[in-house]
Amino acid sequence: MPIKIFTALIVQDMQNDFMSEGVLPVAGAEMVMAPIAAMAETFSRVIVTQDFRPANHIVFAESHSGRKVGETLQTEAGTITLKPKFCIEGSVGADLAKGLRLPMSRVIAILKGTNASIDSYSAFLEADRKTETGLQAYCEDRFVNRVYLCGLNREDGLVHTALDARHYEHDVYWVVDAVAGFDPDGADAATAQALKLKGVHFVTSQEVLNREIK
Repeated sequence: MPIKIFTALIVQDMQNDFMSEGVLPVAGAEMVMAPIAAMAETFSRVIVTQDFRPANHIVFAESHSGRKVGETLQTEAGTITLKPKFCIEGSVGADLAKGLRLPMSRVIAILKGTNASIDSYSAFLEADRKTETGLQAYCEDRFVNRVYLCGLNREDGLVHTALDARHYEHDVYWVVDAVAGFDPDGADAATAQALKLKGVHFVTSQEVLNREIK
């Protein structure tokens, strides 16, 4: 008996603080809004991830006396680079980006970075590689076994999401024209090849729109 395929669109970190006028802008962030919106209309499950950090988060320079933005710090979960405050829980900066159009009745939100002592990259696991965000539990509950990735690859966050999705044995599709902060044909070509070797498929938003399985 063939395995039934349940799909979801994962929209990672499309938040105001990562837009061109935000605290930590990602080049091209606004440009991916249109393909994301078009794809989202065709999915019955749309998962949006949001950084949602407490004001005393470990990655903020202000949380460490005498430290400045750009300095590095060793933590139990690895080396972090200190940053200005961004995506503070409940702030406008943490809100989904203005102008992003999603079918909200079909959207589920996954919050990342909520633990003040742990940094966050992947949509599945925090930087300590132990703390779960709840995304995998959602996928198991809804029998999701194929995910399409779009949004922002800030600090290789979406790369971590792709690798974790493969770890959990999901079929993974990276939508190249709906991701900002990643150039699979340029500076990130080696990373793209490594993802392909892990089983990640690279597709365009038009190919997603043309797919048969919704």
